[in-house]
Amino acid sequence: MKKITGFLNSSHKYPPTLWEIPFDNSRNYYRLPQSFIKKYSLVSGARLSCQIEGKTVKKINSVCGVSPTDFKNRVNFNSLQAINPNQKFNLGDSEYTALRIMDLFTPIGKGTRGLIVSPPRAGKTTLLEQLSAHFQSTNPKQSVVALLIDERPEEVTSFQMNTQATVFHSSLDKDSHLHVLLSNFILNHIKVELECGNDIILLIDSLTRMGRAYNRSEHNSNSRTMSGGLGSGALEIPRKLFGMARATSQGGSCTILVTILKDTGSRMDEMIFQEFKGTGNCELILDRNLAEQRIFPAINLRESGTRKDEL
Repeated sequence: MKKITGFLNSSHKYPPTLWEIPFDNSRNYYRLPQSFIKKYSLVSGARLSCQIEGKTVKKINSVCGVSPTDFKNRVNFNSLQAINPNQKFNLGDSEYTALRIMDLFTPIGKGTRGLIVSPPRAGKTTLLEQLSAHFQSTNPKQSVVALLIDERPEEVTSFQMNTQATVFHSSLDKDSHLHVLLSNFILNHIKVELECGNDIILLIDSLTRMGRAYNRSEHNSNSRTMSGGLGSGALEIPRKLFGMARATSQGGSCTILVTILKDTGSRMDEMIFQEFKGTGNCELILDRNLAEQRIFPAINLRESGTRKDEL
Protein backbone atom coordinates (compact mmCIF):
# COMPACT_ATOMS: atom_id res chain seq x y z
CA MET A 1 0.00 0.00 0.00
CA LYS A 2 1.08 3.57 -0.74
CA LYS A 3 1.23 6.32 1.89
CA ILE A 4 -0.26 9.73 0.97
CA THR A 5 -1.42 12.96 2.63
CA GLY A 6 -4.58 14.68 1.50
CA PHE A 7 -7.52 16.84 2.47
CA LEU A 8 -11.00 15.51 3.13
CA ASN A 9 -14.03 17.02 1.45
CA SER A 10 -17.32 15.64 2.69
CA SER A 11 -20.78 17.17 2.45
CA HIS A 12 -24.35 16.26 1.61
CA LYS A 13 -23.68 17.24 -2.02
CA TYR A 14 -20.42 15.31 -2.49
CA PRO A 15 -19.27 11.79 -1.50
CA PRO A 16 -16.30 11.65 0.92
CA THR A 17 -13.21 12.38 -1.17
CA LEU A 18 -9.56 12.77 -0.22
CA TRP A 19 -7.83 15.35 -2.43
CA GLU A 20 -4.11 15.99 -2.76
CA ILE A 21 -5.12 19.60 -3.48
CA PRO A 22 -8.86 20.30 -3.03
CA PHE A 23 -10.89 20.53 -6.25
CA ASP A 24 -7.78 20.43 -8.47
CA ASN A 25 -8.62 17.77 -11.04
CA SER A 26 -5.05 17.74 -12.32
CA ARG A 27 -4.00 16.15 -9.00
CA ASN A 28 -4.90 12.77 -7.55
CA TYR A 29 -7.95 12.19 -5.40
CA TYR A 30 -9.20 9.09 -3.60
CA ARG A 31 -12.41 7.57 -2.31
CA LEU A 32 -12.82 7.50 1.46
CA PRO A 33 -15.18 4.81 2.81
CA GLN A 34 -18.08 6.17 4.86
CA SER A 35 -17.14 3.81 7.70
CA PHE A 36 -14.02 5.91 8.45
CA ILE A 37 -16.14 9.07 8.66
CA LYS A 38 -18.36 7.52 11.32
CA LYS A 39 -15.60 5.71 13.22
CA TYR A 40 -13.37 8.77 13.74
CA SER A 41 -15.93 11.62 13.42
CA LEU A 42 -14.05 13.00 10.42
CA VAL A 43 -15.12 16.37 9.04
CA SER A 44 -14.57 18.29 5.83
CA GLY A 45 -11.27 20.18 5.85
CA ALA A 46 -9.36 17.57 7.86
CA ARG A 47 -5.79 16.77 6.77
CA LEU A 48 -5.31 13.00 6.62
CA SER A 49 -2.21 10.85 6.41
CA CYS A 50 -3.40 7.56 4.92
CA GLN A 51 -2.48 4.35 3.23
CA ILE A 52 -4.21 3.70 -0.07
CA GLU A 53 -4.70 0.81 -2.42
CA GLY A 54 -5.61 1.83 -5.94
CA LYS A 55 -7.97 4.81 -5.59
CA THR A 56 -9.37 3.85 -2.18
CA VAL A 57 -8.20 4.74 1.34
CA LYS A 58 -7.51 1.56 3.33
CA LYS A 59 -6.03 2.91 6.58
CA ILE A 60 -5.82 6.27 8.35
CA ASN A 61 -2.53 6.89 10.16
CA SER A 62 -3.19 10.39 11.50
CA VAL A 63 -5.65 13.28 11.22
CA CYS A 64 -4.31 16.85 11.41
CA GLY A 65 -1.11 15.50 12.95
CA VAL A 66 -2.79 13.55 15.78
CA SER A 67 -3.97 9.97 16.07
CA PRO A 68 -7.48 9.23 14.74
CA THR A 69 -8.62 8.46 18.31
CA ASP A 70 -7.29 11.78 19.64
CA PHE A 71 -8.93 13.56 16.73
CA LYS A 72 -12.28 12.08 17.64
CA ASN A 73 -11.86 13.48 21.17
CA ARG A 74 -10.55 16.91 20.09
CA VAL A 75 -11.62 20.19 21.70
CA ASN A 76 -14.63 21.84 20.07
CA PHE A 77 -13.81 25.10 18.28
CA ASN A 78 -16.37 27.05 20.31
CA SER A 79 -14.53 26.04 23.49
CA LEU A 80 -11.24 27.58 22.34
CA GLN A 81 -10.31 30.84 24.06
CA ALA A 82 -8.86 33.52 21.76
CA ILE A 83 -5.95 35.57 23.13
CA ASN A 84 -3.69 38.32 21.77
CA PRO A 85 -0.68 37.29 19.66
CA ASN A 86 2.30 36.92 21.99
CA GLN A 87 4.87 34.88 20.03
CA LYS A 88 6.59 37.12 17.50
CA PHE A 89 7.79 35.94 14.10
CA ASN A 90 11.36 37.10 13.53
CA LEU A 91 11.33 38.88 10.18
CA GLY A 92 14.31 41.08 11.07
CA ASP A 93 16.93 38.64 9.81
CA SER A 94 15.14 38.00 6.49
CA GLU A 95 16.99 38.39 3.20
CA TYR A 96 14.02 40.43 1.91
CA THR A 97 14.01 44.18 2.55
CA ALA A 98 10.20 44.33 2.73
CA LEU A 99 10.10 41.81 5.59
CA ARG A 100 12.79 43.63 7.56
CA ILE A 101 10.70 46.81 7.25
CA MET A 102 7.63 44.90 8.41
CA ASP A 103 9.54 43.68 11.44
CA LEU A 104 10.11 47.31 12.49
CA PHE A 105 6.78 48.93 11.65
CA THR A 106 4.19 46.13 11.54
CA PRO A 107 5.56 43.20 13.57
CA ILE A 108 3.50 40.03 13.38
CA GLY A 109 3.16 37.06 15.69
CA LYS A 110 1.29 33.80 15.94
CA GLY A 111 -2.38 34.71 15.66
CA THR A 112 -1.95 38.03 13.83
CA ARG A 113 -4.86 39.10 11.61
CA GLY A 114 -3.14 41.29 9.03
CA LEU A 115 -4.35 43.33 6.06
CA ILE A 116 -2.02 44.18 3.18
CA VAL A 117 -3.79 47.10 1.49
CA SER A 118 -2.60 47.52 -2.07
CA PRO A 119 -3.39 49.35 -5.30
CA PRO A 120 -2.89 47.33 -8.51
CA ARG A 121 0.72 46.49 -9.48
CA ALA A 122 2.23 47.52 -6.15
CA GLY A 123 3.89 44.17 -5.37
CA LYS A 124 1.34 42.50 -3.07
CA THR A 125 1.69 39.00 -4.54
CA THR A 126 5.49 39.21 -4.46
CA LEU A 127 5.28 40.20 -0.79
CA LEU A 128 3.17 37.12 -0.01
CA GLU A 129 5.68 34.91 -1.83
CA GLN A 130 8.50 36.40 0.25
CA LEU A 131 6.57 35.86 3.48
CA SER A 132 5.90 32.24 2.57
CA ALA A 133 9.53 31.61 1.67
CA HIS A 134 10.74 33.18 4.92
CA PHE A 135 8.34 31.29 7.17
CA GLN A 136 9.38 27.95 5.72
CA SER A 137 13.10 28.69 5.58
CA THR A 138 13.15 29.56 9.29
CA ASN A 139 10.88 26.67 10.28
CA PRO A 140 10.51 23.98 7.58
CA LYS A 141 7.86 22.16 9.65
CA GLN A 142 5.66 25.27 9.83
CA SER A 143 2.34 24.74 8.05
CA VAL A 144 1.94 27.51 5.44
CA VAL A 145 -1.15 27.56 3.22
CA ALA A 146 -1.70 30.00 0.35
CA LEU A 147 -5.22 30.62 -0.94
CA LEU A 148 -5.25 32.24 -4.39
CA ILE A 149 -8.74 33.26 -5.50
CA ASP A 150 -9.56 34.59 -8.99
CA GLU A 151 -5.87 35.26 -9.69
CA ARG A 152 -4.11 34.99 -13.04
CA PRO A 153 -3.05 31.39 -13.84
CA GLU A 154 0.58 32.43 -14.34
CA GLU A 155 0.65 33.94 -10.84
CA VAL A 156 -0.62 30.65 -9.43
CA THR A 157 2.22 28.84 -11.21
CA SER A 158 4.75 31.40 -9.96
CA PHE A 159 3.60 30.94 -6.36
CA GLN A 160 3.83 27.15 -6.68
CA MET A 161 7.34 27.35 -8.15
CA ASN A 162 8.78 29.99 -5.79
CA THR A 163 7.45 28.70 -2.46
CA GLN A 164 7.02 25.44 -0.60
CA ALA A 165 3.58 26.45 0.68
CA THR A 166 0.52 24.29 0.14
CA VAL A 167 -1.19 26.30 -2.60
CA PHE A 168 -4.98 26.12 -2.84
CA HIS A 169 -6.07 27.94 -5.97
CA SER A 170 -9.04 28.79 -8.14
CA SER A 171 -7.78 31.03 -10.95
CA LEU A 172 -9.77 33.58 -12.95
CA ASP A 173 -10.59 31.03 -15.68
CA LYS A 174 -12.65 29.06 -13.13
CA ASP A 175 -16.30 29.59 -12.18
CA SER A 176 -17.28 31.72 -9.19
CA HIS A 177 -18.86 28.56 -7.76
CA LEU A 178 -15.39 27.00 -7.44
CA HIS A 179 -14.00 30.17 -5.81
CA VAL A 180 -16.74 29.94 -3.18
CA LEU A 181 -16.38 26.17 -2.73
CA LEU A 182 -12.65 26.47 -2.10
CA SER A 183 -13.02 29.41 0.30
CA ASN A 184 -15.62 27.49 2.32
CA PHE A 185 -13.27 24.50 2.40
CA ILE A 186 -10.41 26.62 3.76
CA LEU A 187 -12.69 27.92 6.51
CA ASN A 188 -13.35 24.33 7.61
CA HIS A 189 -9.67 23.42 7.32
CA ILE A 190 -8.57 26.28 9.59
CA LYS A 191 -11.24 25.41 12.14
CA VAL A 192 -10.22 21.76 12.44
CA GLU A 193 -6.48 22.58 12.59
CA LEU A 194 -7.16 24.92 15.52
CA GLU A 195 -9.24 22.25 17.25
CA CYS A 196 -6.21 19.95 17.09
CA GLY A 197 -3.92 22.58 18.65
CA ASN A 198 -1.83 23.21 15.53
CA ASP A 199 -0.12 26.40 14.34
CA ILE A 200 -0.99 27.41 10.79
CA ILE A 201 -0.22 30.41 8.59
CA LEU A 202 -2.74 31.35 5.89
CA LEU A 203 -1.87 33.78 3.08
CA ILE A 204 -4.83 34.97 0.97
CA ASP A 205 -4.65 36.79 -2.36
CA SER A 206 -7.05 38.48 -2.43
CA LEU A 207 -9.93 39.25 -0.08
CA THR A 208 -11.35 41.64 -2.67
CA ARG A 209 -11.68 39.00 -5.36
CA MET A 210 -13.10 36.56 -2.84
CA GLY A 211 -15.77 39.13 -1.98
CA ARG A 212 -16.58 39.61 -5.67
CA ALA A 213 -16.97 35.84 -6.09
CA TYR A 214 -19.41 35.58 -3.18
CA ASN A 215 -21.29 38.58 -4.57
CA ARG A 216 -21.81 36.71 -7.86
CA SER A 217 -22.72 33.42 -6.20
CA GLU A 218 -26.01 31.84 -5.19
CA HIS A 219 -24.95 32.46 -1.58
CA ASN A 220 -25.79 36.14 -2.18
CA SER A 221 -28.92 35.66 -4.30
CA ASN A 222 -31.41 36.57 -1.55
CA SER A 223 -29.50 39.49 -0.01
CA ARG A 224 -30.25 43.17 -0.44
CA THR A 225 -28.08 45.10 -2.92
CA MET A 226 -26.09 47.93 -1.35
CA SER A 227 -23.90 50.68 -2.77
CA GLY A 228 -21.61 49.63 -5.61
CA GLY A 229 -23.72 46.57 -6.41
CA LEU A 230 -22.46 44.70 -3.34
CA GLY A 231 -24.99 42.34 -1.76
CA SER A 232 -25.59 42.70 1.97
CA GLY A 233 -24.65 39.05 2.57
CA ALA A 234 -21.72 38.82 0.14
CA LEU A 235 -18.99 39.35 2.73
CA GLU A 236 -20.40 37.10 5.46
CA ILE A 237 -18.08 34.14 4.79
CA PRO A 238 -14.97 36.22 3.84
CA ARG A 239 -15.38 38.14 7.12
CA LYS A 240 -15.79 34.90 9.05
CA LEU A 241 -12.68 33.44 7.41
CA PHE A 242 -10.60 36.54 8.21
CA GLY A 243 -11.89 36.39 11.77
CA MET A 244 -10.51 32.87 12.21
CA ALA A 245 -7.05 34.36 12.84
CA ARG A 246 -6.25 33.98 16.52
CA ALA A 247 -3.90 32.61 19.11
CA THR A 248 -5.59 30.33 21.63
CA SER A 249 -4.90 29.70 25.29
CA GLN A 250 -5.01 25.96 24.51
CA GLY A 251 -1.88 26.29 22.35
CA GLY A 252 -2.88 26.41 18.67
CA SER A 253 -2.83 29.50 16.47
CA CYS A 254 -3.90 30.71 13.05
CA THR A 255 -2.05 33.63 11.50
CA ILE A 256 -3.84 35.16 8.51
CA LEU A 257 -2.30 37.74 6.18
CA VAL A 258 -4.56 38.86 3.35
CA THR A 259 -4.26 41.30 0.49
CA ILE A 260 -7.11 43.69 -0.23
CA LEU A 261 -7.31 46.00 -3.23
CA LYS A 262 -7.72 49.77 -3.09
CA ASP A 263 -7.80 52.55 -5.70
CA THR A 264 -8.98 50.25 -8.50
CA GLY A 265 -11.66 52.65 -9.71
CA SER A 266 -14.38 50.18 -8.69
CA ARG A 267 -17.04 51.31 -6.23
CA MET A 268 -17.56 47.70 -5.17
CA ASP A 269 -13.87 47.22 -4.38
CA GLU A 270 -13.94 50.38 -2.27
CA MET A 271 -16.96 49.07 -0.36
CA ILE A 272 -15.19 45.75 0.30
CA PHE A 273 -12.12 47.63 1.56
CA GLN A 274 -14.22 49.80 3.88
CA GLU A 275 -15.97 46.71 5.28
CA PHE A 276 -12.64 45.18 6.34
CA LYS A 277 -10.78 48.34 7.29
CA GLY A 278 -9.91 48.23 10.97
CA THR A 279 -10.91 44.57 11.45
CA GLY A 280 -7.31 43.34 11.59
CA ASN A 281 -4.74 43.90 14.30
CA CYS A 282 -2.09 44.83 11.72
CA GLU A 283 -2.25 46.86 8.49
CA LEU A 284 0.49 47.21 5.89
CA ILE A 285 -0.27 49.90 3.29
CA LEU A 286 1.35 49.74 -0.15
CA ASP A 287 1.63 53.08 -1.96
CA ARG A 288 0.63 53.75 -5.59
CA ASN A 289 2.99 56.74 -5.97
CA LEU A 290 6.02 54.76 -4.83
CA ALA A 291 5.09 51.86 -7.12
CA GLU A 292 4.70 54.20 -10.11
CA GLN A 293 8.21 55.50 -9.42
CA ARG A 294 9.39 51.86 -9.38
CA ILE A 295 10.42 52.13 -5.74
CA PHE A 296 10.02 48.74 -4.09
CA PRO A 297 8.99 47.69 -1.54
CA ALA A 298 6.32 50.37 -2.00
CA ILE A 299 5.38 50.58 1.68
CA ASN A 300 3.69 53.65 3.12
CA LEU A 301 5.32 53.77 6.54
CA ARG A 302 3.23 56.67 7.79
CA GLU A 303 -0.09 54.84 7.34
CA SER A 304 1.06 51.30 8.18
CA GLY A 305 0.86 50.09 11.75
CA THR A 306 -0.16 47.49 14.32
CA ARG A 307 -2.37 47.28 17.38
CA LYS A 308 0.29 45.17 19.09
CA ASP A 309 3.38 47.41 19.31
CA GLU A 310 4.71 45.28 22.15
CA LEU A 311 5.52 42.50 19.65
